[in-house]
Amino acid sequence: MRSPWLSKPAIFGPRPPINCLLLCFVCVLGLIVILGSTSWSVFDSATSIPVPDVYSSYRRLKEQAAVDYLELRTLSLGAGRQTELEFCGREKENYVPCYNVSANLFAGFKDGEEFDRHCEISRQSERCLVRPPKDYKIPLRWPAGRDVIWSANVKITKDQFLSSGSLTKRLMLVEENQFSFHSEDGLTFDGLKDYSRQVAEMIGLGSDSEFLQAGVQSVLDIGCGFGIFGAHLVSLKLMPICVAAYEATGSQVQLALERGLPAMIGNFISQQLPYPPLSFDMVHCAQCGIVWDEKDGMLLIEMDRILKPGGYFVLTSPASNHNPHGSSSNTKKRSTLTPTEEFSENICWNLIAQQDETFIWQKTVDFHCYKSRKHGALPLCNDVHNAPYYQPLVSCISGTTSNRWIPIQNRSSGPHLSSAELEGVQPEDFFEDTQVWRSSLRNYWSLLSPIIFSDHPKRPGDEDPTPPYNMVRNVMDMNAQYGGFNAAMLEEKRLVWVMNVVPVRAPNTLPLILDRGFAGVMHDWCEPFPTYPRTYDMLHANGLLSHLSSERCSMMDLFLEMDRILRPEGWAIFSDKLGAVEMARALAMQIHWEARVIDLDNGSDQRLLVCQKPFVKK
Repeated sequence: MRSPWLSKPAIFGPRPPINCLLLCFVCVLGLIVILGSTSWSVFDSATSIPVPDVYSSYRRLKEQAAVDYLELRTLSLGAGRQTELEFCGREKENYVPCYNVSANLFAGFKDGEEFDRHCEISRQSERCLVRPPKDYKIPLRWPAGRDVIWSANVKITKDQFLSSGSLTKRLMLVEENQFSFHSEDGLTFDGLKDYSRQVAEMIGLGSDSEFLQAGVQSVLDIGCGFGIFGAHLVSLKLMPICVAAYEATGSQVQLALERGLPAMIGNFISQQLPYPPLSFDMVHCAQCGIVWDEKDGMLLIEMDRILKPGGYFVLTSPASNHNPHGSSSNTKKRSTLTPTEEFSENICWNLIAQQDETFIWQKTVDFHCYKSRKHGALPLCNDVHNAPYYQPLVSCISGTTSNRWIPIQNRSSGPHLSSAELEGVQPEDFFEDTQVWRSSLRNYWSLLSPIIFSDHPKRPGDEDPTPPYNMVRNVMDMNAQYGGFNAAMLEEKRLVWVMNVVPVRAPNTLPLILDRGFAGVMHDWCEPFPTYPRTYDMLHANGLLSHLSSERCSMMDLFLEMDRILRPEGWAIFSDKLGAVEMARALAMQIHWEARVIDLDNGSDQRLLVCQKPFVKK
C-alpha cells in the first residue's frame, strides 16, 4: 500500500525524474559549500576562525561536505580515482627533465650553455611514471648503504669505473652486482685521510677534526666524483653538498645520492647556482674539470658570491690537466696559479697555502677591502637579486652590504643562531617554529611508527640488521621555512640528512637555513627538481599544496615529479588542510601510491596524508 503522501496528486505538474532530483541534490550541496567561501580555499580557511561551541558539529558537517564536493568535482572532470597513469618506456628509466642537450642546441644555446638547465625548452610530452631499471634493488639501509650500493641502481658502468683515477680505484671495488667502498676504518693508505689532514693543516689547524671549531661547517664540493671526500666530511659531522653537471652516463650526483650523501645537479656555465650570497664556509674542487680563469673569471666571481667572509676556496688540480703534453714544474705551477694572479686582488682573496697540487685561498673578512682596490677593479653589485634562481652570471662583487657579512670564525656553532644572524626574521617566530617542530616530530614518531620510523627495519626473509640502522636516509623538506623539521631530526639524533627546499615565491628563508649549517636550495615547484630518478627515501611537504594553490602549477605534474625522485618503497608525508589533503589523496591514487589520511584529533582542520610508493617490477 502506497504512502498517503505519495498518493496525493501533484500540484505543480508531473513528478520530476529521479536523475533531476539527484542533479538538484548535487547542485544544492555544491551551493552550500560555495557559499562558505569564494574559492577552493574555503575548505582550507573557514575553520581557522574560532566559533562558539554551539556550532561544534557544524565544522564536521562542513568538512564532510567539502570531501563530498571534492570527490564529485573530481569525478565530473573525468579524473576519477580509477584512472591510473601508465608507466613510461624503458628509455626513460633515468629521465632528468630540463637537461636535453640536443633540444638546447636546436634552440640556439652554445659555448657550453647547452649543458645548463633550460626547463622552458625541455618538456615531457606525455604524462607517465618513470619506472626503475630491470634489476633495481632497494638500497641497503644506512650506514651499510654508504659503503655498498647495487650497481644496477646507477648508470655508472664497470668500464667507466675502470677508467677513473687511481685514488678512486683504491677506494672502490667492483663486485658481481655491487660497488663497494672502503669504510672509514679501512682508510689507512696515503689517500683520503692524508688529503683531508693536509687541507686542515694548510689552513692552520692541527687536524681535520678541528674544521668545526675553525668555522667550517658547510662545504660545497664541486664535481664530487664518487662521493669519497663527501663521505669523509660527513664522518666529521660537516655538511657537504655535492654539485656536478648533468651527465647522461656515469653520474656523480646519482652515485652520491645512492650512497646517502647530499647532492644535486648544479651547472654554472652561464647561470648562478640557486644559493644566495654568503652561503658556504668552504668551496672544494678536486679534479673537477673546471678551467677557472675562463669567461673573464666569472666562474671564480660566482664562487666568491656564495663563499662566506673568511671562507676557503680549495683547489686540487693536477698540472697535467692544464698541459697534457707535460712541462716543467714552474710552468705547471704558473698555469695552475693563473686564476689567482688575475683575480686575487680584484676579489680580495689571499693565497694562504700551496702544497703539491693543492692551493687554498681565503676570502677577506674586511668588506672595506673592496673599496680600497685599484681603479678599474670589479664593481660592487647592488644585490637586488639576493635570492637568485638560475639568474645569469654577473661580473660584480656580491654580499658586501648584507647584514650576514659575518666571518665564519665568529659565527654560532651548530644549528642555533644568534639574534644578529636572524636577519629579517622575528626571533620569537623562529623559536616558536623550533618548538612546534619538536612537538610535531614526536607526534610523527608516535603516529607513524612502526610504519616509517621503525627502530628495527627488518623485512620478511631478511637477516637481522646490524645496528645502527635507519629506515630513511635522504629526506627532502619541500617547504622548509626555517628548517625546523631538519633541526628536530638532528635533536632526535636521527641518522638522516635533509634537503631543505624554499619555494621561489615563499618568504626567502634560505640564508637562515644555510647559516644553520643545513643543506638547502631555492626551487620553483612548477618545474622539475635538479636530481636523478629514485634519489630520496622521504618527501615531506608542510603546507606546500595550499601554497601552490594560487600558482600556475599543475598538481598532477607536481605529483609525477615527486614520484620520479622518490625511491620505490619511499614515503611522502603531506601536512595540510582538509581540502588540499583530499585532493592530494586522489592524485596519489592515480600514480599508484598507497595513501592514508590521519586526523590529528587536535580540533584543527590540519590532516596528515601518508603515502608510500610501491616497488613495481615490470
